Amino acid sequence: MAVIAVVAHARKSVGGGLPELRQALARHGCTDPIWHEVRKSRKAGRRVESAIADGADVIFAWGGDGMVQHCVDAIARSPEPRPALAIIPAGTANLLASNLGLTSDIDLAVRIGLYGQRLPLDTGSANGEHFAVMAGAGFDAEMIERADRTMKARTGRFAYLFAGAASLATRPVEAVIKVDGERFYRGPVTCVLAGNVSKIFGGVTVFPAAEPNDGILDFGIVTAEKPAQWASVFGRIAVGKASGSKFVQFARGTKFKATFERPIRYQLDGGSRKAVTKLRLKVHPASVTVCVPSTGSAQVLEPAEDDQLSATTNQTTE
Repeated sequence: MAVIAVVAHARKSVGGGLPELRQALARHGCTDPIWHEVRKSRKAGRRVESAIADGADVIFAWGGDGMVQHCVDAIARSPEPRPALAIIPAGTANLLASNLGLTSDIDLAVRIGLYGQRLPLDTGSANGEHFAVMAGAGFDAEMIERADRTMKARTGRFAYLFAGAASLATRPVEAVIKVDGERFYRGPVTCVLAGNVSKIFGGVTVFPAAEPNDGILDFGIVTAEKPAQWASVFGRIAVGKASGSKFVQFARGTKFKATFERPIRYQLDGGSRKAVTKLRLKVHPASVTVCVPSTGSAQVLEPAEDDQLSATTNQTTE
């Protein structure tokens, strides 16, 4: 019998909200799931650990990219066998959900979580913390720091546009970049980025060759400083030709190390972190399993005759 858990960001909502999620689960026989609500995504990891300790086989993550990242981190750190992760995107960007073709339709998302395909995915780690979509330092981290909760609450996705414009003045920093132990670059950079998937900003493809289950991370550095140089970079990204920009360099590998002349802020999956002088990135193949639509029409997902669900009462709100 499968044990179902929900770890939800109480401040995020989609559709009919968490009451609709309870109703959708109940229609499939899961009337009293393990249930945790948090008011800050950084508290989700401990709730996931608790759900795993209570025997959860599937954990529904309700929230945005930050919420999903903390759930991914906790699952990837846990011993095998690990629970599957079902995502109900309720945030601003929902980048992992977009890359995997996941839906914010609550009833369909529940069916995908309960009866959909289980897809093993790689994760990356940035200074030891796991991410599923991207990590970076410099321009992108400054942009994300500026697009704080208040701005996103007021303007939604436009917050990133406003913050991005303000971040164009990011000062370059001298850096030494190594990929798989070999020096890749030395000189000034304004952005260092690693991607586990191809689309990492607003549905735009930045790393065309990236696949979330190929055991490889894609890396890019940007040396643009002036607004006109950034405009050139963004223009090429928009048409899928970022590799042709003289201000961008790409590489692929399993390990990445950046050493910066001064501390700069970094981010992972849209969550800002404190400034560092060293950024170590590493791929962890098939370290999480995500529930995705089954091959064919996701609209007709139904339980197999022998599918059974169980639930354990354990509700926590923070």
